[in-house]
Amino acid sequence: MNRDLIAVTALWRNMPTTSQKVFVGASDRVPEGTRLVVDVADTTIGIFRVEGKLYAYLNRCAHQGGPVCQGKIVPRVTEVIDERGESHGFAFDESNLHIVCPWHGFEYDIKTGMHPGRPSAQLIRVTVEEASDGIYVTV
Repeated sequence: MNRDLIAVTALWRNMPTTSQKVFVGASDRVPEGTRLVVDVADTTIGIFRVEGKLYAYLNRCAHQGGPVCQGKIVPRVTEVIDERGESHGFAFDESNLHIVCPWHGFEYDIKTGMHPGRPSAQLIRVTVEEASDGIYVTV
């Protein structure tokens, strides 16, 4: 396990054990395929809407602690390989959105928070829910 991943894991383990539900905004502040980044006390959280569902993560990249939730949202890039195993370039998978950390380009699946090639590198999930009056996170 690399030093940076250990630091993020330690951060997660040292988070307060008490929890509080906090209103962060109206539902229309997070349209489909976008994000809202909010500060709740000393914690910055990114909230994403993909296929109508909300996902939230601490704004801290598992690689080196960068502001991952403020990075570009892009479709996953896949290599097109035929039945003979020959590559025919790349294609975008619009059904699988990723967030790319602006510091070093580490990429994460928005639905799972996992790096596509390194399952040990994952974002720290924050509980998020949508109610009739807006969006709440639990911190």
